[in-house]
Amino acid sequence: MEGNGNNLCPEMGCGNRSGRLGGTEWGQSFSSNKEGGVMSVDCVPSFMRQLSKSKIMAFRQCPKRLWLEIHRPDLREDSQTSEALFQIGYEVGDMARQIYDPRGEGTLIDIQKEGWDSAFERTEHHLITSRAPIFEAAFRIPGGLALADVVLPDEANGESAWRMIEVKSSTGVKEYHHDDIAVQSFIAKSSGAPIHSVAIARVDSSWIYPGGGDYAGLLAEEDFTEETQARSGEVQEWFVEAQRIATLTEEPDVSTGPHCAKPFECGFCNYCYRNKVWPQYPLTWLPRFTKKRQTACSEQGIEDVRFVPDELLSGKQQRVKNCTVSQTVFFDSAGANKALAPYGFPALFLDFETVNLAVPQWKGTRPYEQIPFQFSLHVLSESGALEHHAFLDLSGEDPSPGFATALVDACGETGPIFVYNAKFEKRIIAWVAARFPKLRTQLKSLSSRVVDLLPIAEQFYYHPSQQGSWSIKAVLPAVCPDLSYGQLEGVQDGGGAVTAYREAIQPTTTKERKEEIEKQLLAYCQLDTLAMVRLWQAFRS
Repeated sequence: MEGNGNNLCPEMGCGNRSGRLGGTEWGQSFSSNKEGGVMSVDCVPSFMRQLSKSKIMAFRQCPKRLWLEIHRPDLREDSQTSEALFQIGYEVGDMARQIYDPRGEGTLIDIQKEGWDSAFERTEHHLITSRAPIFEAAFRIPGGLALADVVLPDEANGESAWRMIEVKSSTGVKEYHHDDIAVQSFIAKSSGAPIHSVAIARVDSSWIYPGGGDYAGLLAEEDFTEETQARSGEVQEWFVEAQRIATLTEEPDVSTGPHCAKPFECGFCNYCYRNKVWPQYPLTWLPRFTKKRQTACSEQGIEDVRFVPDELLSGKQQRVKNCTVSQTVFFDSAGANKALAPYGFPALFLDFETVNLAVPQWKGTRPYEQIPFQFSLHVLSESGALEHHAFLDLSGEDPSPGFATALVDACGETGPIFVYNAKFEKRIIAWVAARFPKLRTQLKSLSSRVVDLLPIAEQFYYHPSQQGSWSIKAVLPAVCPDLSYGQLEGVQDGGGAVTAYREAIQPTTTKERKEEIEKQLLAYCQLDTLAMVRLWQAFRS
């Protein structure tokens, strides 16, 4: 299941037992027949560790990551983003069980409760005696083990067989999924399990939830049987090399690079980068400075913004370099004032928060569709009076109907609506208008009033502390040092807002915790629009 790439896995000692599966000894299923996709025992070091599929995938990303996960797991630090992705994977996995076993006749092998030995024995038992779905089926071979998301009864040539499905929370089959399913298939088939076919099931983003708990169309499958069979020899080589890395007494010497974040953000980055000497002003500070140009500069020994030849820079990049070198602020106050002069009062400042659920909860919505659940609106009158309006729905019901009505009422009929990155707000308004035809005219009118502060900031202002970024969280402390997102409790960014919202709408969340989240979300979103008010005032002065 896509989620945490490190399932519970004993790295030693669980591969010595021998069980029977379909008349084949588990421990004897390896032979010298490389073409048949089974590993020769002679190819594997005499002292083997039981490497899970996730460990092999860690090796594929970086041999050093595999070594650290085995020998120094205490150094791993998963980011908030990674944890959120893990949670999404778990949710899709839970729904897959409902989809593939609607009558609840299947068996879940719970490795955390049962332990590995019991998991192998129960899997073996059900594959031999049952014709019902198996979830988290456990397979092992000398030096390897895996848990299969879904194993379904099937037929091959008139005989009973099984179909294995790996469930992914993404909306398409990604490059690394090919390796993932190849390893999974290799372990399962080499164990002697009667797996006839293998497939990947991914989330179908075009599917619309009809409501009533009917998720039959959420997942779309793609067959990988032939591909996995063709790659068995390749996978065998991965196992052999991974075993060699696992038995090293010292961590392998692997330089940091793009692989640290591809295909996953590695939890050992802080450790691996601990001694890296970073440029004082890295090339990443240059906005839209392409990877190709960064590489070309690096090959010439140029790692610092200050030493990039001017002829390689655009106007905006040149400005960043000049301000960085001189440590001065660029502010064309006359230009900013002129850009804002056409817009009168009342001046409205608007910001949305949205959630995109992999498993839709509300009828008529699609997987990963951005659904607004909150807005903050500051209204500034010509006299200088400032009013604040807010909407937030933590009921767990579809928040979009209430959002649409409250937004139309709060914004009124006159005045520019200032936002920061208009593409997002306009897209959400268009989505709401399409969903609620009765409010379409009013919502389209709101969209026509939207004015984007981001390009104004980009054109007329830059402070060295922005480090090449014009996000509102980079610009705000430069223009208004008295305001800071770091002073907020709990929710301090968009990712944190989504995480907090998802927690708040869970039935198990207590009333006290929901009230705490509500305060945090309201404070965060209110600061977003107050920040725009302060930027507008600075640019207008």
